[in-house]
Amino acid sequence: MKEKFEAYCSALERLNKALQSEPTEMNRDATIQRFEFTYELAWNILKKYLAQIGIDCLNPRDCFMAAFQQKIIDLEDEDTWIGMIKDRNLSSHVYDEDTAKKIYDRVKLIYFIQFRKLQEELKERLKLY
Repeated sequence: MKEKFEAYCSALERLNKALQSEPTEMNRDATIQRFEFTYELAWNILKKYLAQIGIDCLNPRDCFMAAFQQKIIDLEDEDTWIGMIKDRNLSSHVYDEDTAKKIYDRVKLIYFIQFRKLQEELKERLKLY
């Protein structure tokens, strides 16, 4: 579990660095790619943590719903995380300039904050540091 959490923290720091870069087209695309990595690690670490406490989930939506129920993620943030699922799917399957800009803006203004909140909550629950 520690290795998976460290990978998540590392991906989150790389995402942060991308967000600090000038928002050129290339940097925007790199930021979206880093968002995808961070998102994948977020739901996978939740899956692993939830399994340790006896809750099985097989996909991101199930894991996020269980995380809301377990108060790992605030229920008030549910719409944001559901939106994140949609944006993750869009970023992988549909590409156009307008969609990329909108996803980038949400990563910068909303999703990054949620990833940090998850990091802090998991750090507390896992007592790793």
